[in-house]
Amino acid sequence: LRSLRATIIPMVTIPISLIGAFIFMFALGFSINTLTLLAMVLAIGLVVDDAIVVLENVHRHLEMGKTPFGAAIVGTKEIAFAVIAMTLTLAAVFTPVAFAEGRTGRLFIEFALALASAVLVSGFVALTLTPMMCSKMLKAHESHGRLYNLMEGAFNSFADGYRRILIGSLKMRFLVVLIGVGVAGSSYFLFTNLKSELSPTEDRGTINVFSSAPEGATLEFADHYAQKFEKMLMETPEVEGAIVITGFPDVTQSVSFTRLKPWEERDRKQQVVVEELQKKLAKIAGIRAFAINRPAFGQSPRERPIQFVLQTTASYQELEEHLDRMMDEARKFPGFANLDNDLKLNKPQLNIEVDRDKAADLGIPIATIGRTLETLLGGRQVTRFNMRGEQYDVIVQVEDADRRTPGDLTGIFLRTPRGEMVQFSNLARVEEVVAPRELNRFNQFRSATITANLAPGYALGEGLVFLEQAAERILPPSVQTDLNGQSREYRQSGQSLYAIFLLALVFIYLVLAAQFESFTDPLIIILTVPLSLTGALAALYLTGNTINIYSQIGLITLVGLITKHGILIVEFANQLQDRGMKLRDAVVESSVLRLRPILMTTGAMVLGAVPLALASGAGAESRQAIGWVIVGGMTCGTILTLFIVPTAYTLLTRQRGGEAPEIMADPQKPVPSPAE
Repeated sequence: LRSLRATIIPMVTIPISLIGAFIFMFALGFSINTLTLLAMVLAIGLVVDDAIVVLENVHRHLEMGKTPFGAAIVGTKEIAFAVIAMTLTLAAVFTPVAFAEGRTGRLFIEFALALASAVLVSGFVALTLTPMMCSKMLKAHESHGRLYNLMEGAFNSFADGYRRILIGSLKMRFLVVLIGVGVAGSSYFLFTNLKSELSPTEDRGTINVFSSAPEGATLEFADHYAQKFEKMLMETPEVEGAIVITGFPDVTQSVSFTRLKPWEERDRKQQVVVEELQKKLAKIAGIRAFAINRPAFGQSPRERPIQFVLQTTASYQELEEHLDRMMDEARKFPGFANLDNDLKLNKPQLNIEVDRDKAADLGIPIATIGRTLETLLGGRQVTRFNMRGEQYDVIVQVEDADRRTPGDLTGIFLRTPRGEMVQFSNLARVEEVVAPRELNRFNQFRSATITANLAPGYALGEGLVFLEQAAERILPPSVQTDLNGQSREYRQSGQSLYAIFLLALVFIYLVLAAQFESFTDPLIIILTVPLSLTGALAALYLTGNTINIYSQIGLITLVGLITKHGILIVEFANQLQDRGMKLRDAVVESSVLRLRPILMTTGAMVLGAVPLALASGAGAESRQAIGWVIVGGMTCGTILTLFIVPTAYTLLTRQRGGEAPEIMADPQKPVPSPAE
């Protein structure tokens, strides 16, 4: 509108809507966190839409010769229905999200309701405060300068060009429909070719390194190699500090918690550092060590993304055979790193068989034999003593050097009741065997879980599809498969959000059907959704993003945003028909007259999402996903909406009755209004 006064009016909507949203958040018991702040960032681009639509319509009536007060009354009344429809539609989109289940559902309830609250407040402000400010701040019959007239002339030329192209397209409606179907159909190709995962890997400034030594290794063995990878960590330029814990959660394992330098003090992202460390850790002989990026939703860092469960009623030995075949197949997939499983049947163990008859003849109870082994090998606290005010435990145990091998058991002697010393090896036979480290069950079945990290460039969905296809080929019917951990959450959240997406479409259709009192008009408006989805998916594909929970929430948000354009065109075309205009003329005039607010609202939403799409720093990857969905979807959807909606309107809508026709081709000429 090229006016500072006009710019201030919708800008006032932003703080009022955000403050109103905070009031709702307080009433609902929400907190200010990453997701509610993300909702507020998105809201900045959304809440100005309704105010822009009202402002533009009031400004148009003002340019037609009305007084500011009269223009505010007439313009607001003319557009009020569309504003209410747009507000309720966008709020209705988030209603199904509030009923999502699982961890991701609980997380995004706050996001959805915070954003819906801001939108509802903005709709109320657009119909109350915005008209009042228009009546007070806009000037009547203001003379414009050369620059204004030049820019206005350029826009009018653009609008005239759009009118000619639109009229031409309505003469070739079959071609327009064909293009629309082609664009909408290409979304399937994009969707199937996009990688999918639970959430993008974020640069959180922290890295974990886990290592495991061979079964039966000592604490000293594990600590020796832990010091090696600790040195590697500290030699990495981006590392600020690291803590290494040996013997956690068991003797053969170690873990490190590594903090990177602040984002502004390093050039490489966390993901690049992890990839480099992975190559170095793979060269350490004697242990298996790997570095990981911390999960996004608070899962344990020890949990690997891939957790594929085999379950059966057969024996563990038979399960191990099928597991080995699956592991061989999994090694063929280049996207798996640090492939492992939890069925370990090779833990070293000593079986001691006591000759009970001989022990009884010597008068040595079995309990005494067990207690002696426990004390000498495992250690036992026998007393305490005080020295210089400090209390110390006295623990009896054989020296480490004398309890390293099974042969050291021959050096243990037992005392008989008569005071004689008997060598332990004379009373017992020691056998070296291997035994399971642990025997797991899943869904009450004997189970084994294949776990893996993902190599750079590969997504969780690709890995799971590969394993599921391999399982179908090589596993017998007696062995079933399931998912656990992040893999299970990924599958459940994906299915839940797809159901929410369909529910959002149903909610929008029902809300619009109730407002328009028609089943046809909402269908015309919803036709814009697949067009915008194609743009959103194309933006994700071109920028290297994935289908994840953030981009899925962005797609649901996009459903409510893109329908605003269709509401503006269809609602005003109905008004013009009611005034007596022919159907085709009405939709052409409606599209041309609503071109300016459509472009203004699209510009506001796209520019509001650009900072998200170009975000950097902590957690930027998640914000980029939802930002590119809005930018790509709104840009592509808006361009196609300007032609698809008028075409669908002429094909699906019947002529409505009305009064004498009014010519509204030239927005500069005064147009009678029933409200005046």
